[in-house]
Amino acid sequence: MGMVLHRVALLQLALALFSLYVGVLSAERSTYIIHMDKSLMPKPFTAPQHWYSSAVDSVKSTNPTTSNGQKSTAKLLYSYDNALHGFSAVLSEDELEALKESPGFLSAYGDRQAERCVIIGVVDSGVWPESKSFDDHWMTEVPSRWKGACEEGQEFNSSMCNLKLIGARYFNKGVIAANPNITISMNSARDTDGHGTHTASTAAGNYVEGASYFGYALGTARGVAPQARLAVYKVLWNEGRYASDVLAGIDQAVADGVDVISISMGFGFVPLHEDPIAIASFGAMEKGVFVSTSAGNRAFRRPLHNGIPGWTMFPASGFIKNLPLNYNKTISPCNSTELLSEAPRGILICDDYETSFTVIDERDILAVITVGSKPETFESNSFPFPGIIISPKDAPTVIKYASSSDTATASIKFQQTILGRKPAPVVSTYTSRGPSPSYPGILKPDVMAPGSLVLASWVPESYVTTLGIAALLKGAHPEWSPNAILSAMVTTANPLDNTLHPIRDLGLDLVPAKPTAMGAGHVDPNRALDPGLLYDATPQDYANLLCSMNITQNQILTITRSNSYRCSKPSSDLNYPSFIAFYPEFKKGVLVQKFERTVTNVGSGATKYKVKIKVPKGSVITVSPKTLVFKKMHEKQNYTLTLTYNSHEEWVETFGSITWVENSGNHTVRSPIFVSPMVQVP
Repeated sequence: MGMVLHRVALLQLALALFSLYVGVLSAERSTYIIHMDKSLMPKPFTAPQHWYSSAVDSVKSTNPTTSNGQKSTAKLLYSYDNALHGFSAVLSEDELEALKESPGFLSAYGDRQAERCVIIGVVDSGVWPESKSFDDHWMTEVPSRWKGACEEGQEFNSSMCNLKLIGARYFNKGVIAANPNITISMNSARDTDGHGTHTASTAAGNYVEGASYFGYALGTARGVAPQARLAVYKVLWNEGRYASDVLAGIDQAVADGVDVISISMGFGFVPLHEDPIAIASFGAMEKGVFVSTSAGNRAFRRPLHNGIPGWTMFPASGFIKNLPLNYNKTISPCNSTELLSEAPRGILICDDYETSFTVIDERDILAVITVGSKPETFESNSFPFPGIIISPKDAPTVIKYASSSDTATASIKFQQTILGRKPAPVVSTYTSRGPSPSYPGILKPDVMAPGSLVLASWVPESYVTTLGIAALLKGAHPEWSPNAILSAMVTTANPLDNTLHPIRDLGLDLVPAKPTAMGAGHVDPNRALDPGLLYDATPQDYANLLCSMNITQNQILTITRSNSYRCSKPSSDLNYPSFIAFYPEFKKGVLVQKFERTVTNVGSGATKYKVKIKVPKGSVITVSPKTLVFKKMHEKQNYTLTLTYNSHEEWVETFGSITWVENSGNHTVRSPIFVSPMVQVP
């Protein structure tokens, strides 16, 4: 099983690991990591470990017995004095509360398991289980909480699952009901399309040495969370895709005990209360399961002496050496089979990429140099014969050289990989833009991530030349809710490319990308692990949002599935880590919108943040208060953002940001702001 560079929507960010169980009774014990301020160590102690041991002994003497009469068994496990100052200890909840009163105490949190306990459910086109990405070397036993199964079917038996690929199921009753006489070509969880295998290995593929795409990008491939578990749910079929099957797959994934669901598909242009993925995502969120979905691929509803670098994905090792280089303006569009038949033997220069590779089929044309006049040319992997794409700025040099002499020659070397290209990243031409038509009041997409030509596993039965950051976060912070994880990814995303300029939009001639194209920016896993502040939201908060929409009570109940959610406090102002405001098109005026937000301190103890604002052009922003003061970890603070902005007679979109900057400089918490004409909701 090989690897492939393949176009995916918005790279599926995988999720992970349910929160560790915290006992209801104070007598139940857990291991805690305790951070201490070493500068406050009392003078009688000669070393930190003596201080920490004394602190644990102190809570044992204060609480000699637990609430059910058992003897205290508080125990110091480790003392830390280099990478951090503090210790780990086995404590009851009562003992932990007593320890918090000790001098020098900063913060405490429960012990955390590694990402190998995280289970990612991939709802897609199935899996190719023989892929090396799904080897289970270095994997420990499957978590005992797992309730899933490895379902047998055509060319798929239960032994194909292992400690890495722990579950596989398939759902096609909807396909069969819609087409009663149909024959399912692969009636099992086996993937014959490639997309499911690709997204699964992107999210959590194990390490594969010597991976490449026909020699390009040679090295060791791995998913974002290589030690996470995978469970696949095949709901996409060559014979069709139906909401009933997709819902069944998501429902089963939650029942089986996955921590995250990665789904790279969507049902476009349907109301929120009829969108099966949106409805199922609410139910998954209630149970602590993070659902990562794609934005979609609908775009806009739109030898030379000093060699020139070109772009190619020609899938073979080759070296075109000193062949005649030909340019003829008459045939240079390369869109006429008749004219191409007259081309001389050698390398042909074509002016237009879009027609050249699809039309050329002449034995005398041994290779093609084509001019990439459109951004999407640099996202293609369709090279059926030797050829490269060069940029329009390099084209005159090549054409001048070819036209200057009847003996001009060129050489092309394939399977070379160039690293560090700038600018990067850029927004792809094909990715769908926001806002969401089903509900534009929440800025979408949230973030951007690698999605074009990603090296990952593929299936051998599908031609190749014609989703894991959240798992890392959940593994490191099992107590975080799905919304907290989303917040961490959004507020730490990078809006700048590797030239330290704003990320550009390849689909709009490389102008700075709007938040509706890139969200908050390019996701940064390392910074997301320690975001400083979090914007969190509960299922009731989402119910309040639904109550504020122009939909019926029955439509709300379709999504929430429970009468326990009340509409007593409807609010369209969800505690979300971004801001979006609309104005009526073709009508001038000044509008005011007020947002209220709550942030939670997840940094280290007492701290202070000051606001920094990048105001959208033509707007005025007021934030109150301008400084947030936290006395301890997990403390919450509120602030309001008032946006005064102009309506325009023409279509004008503006954007900016609000950033909370910690006094110490350790954390910056950024949220995008977007002002747009009103989007018509279907």
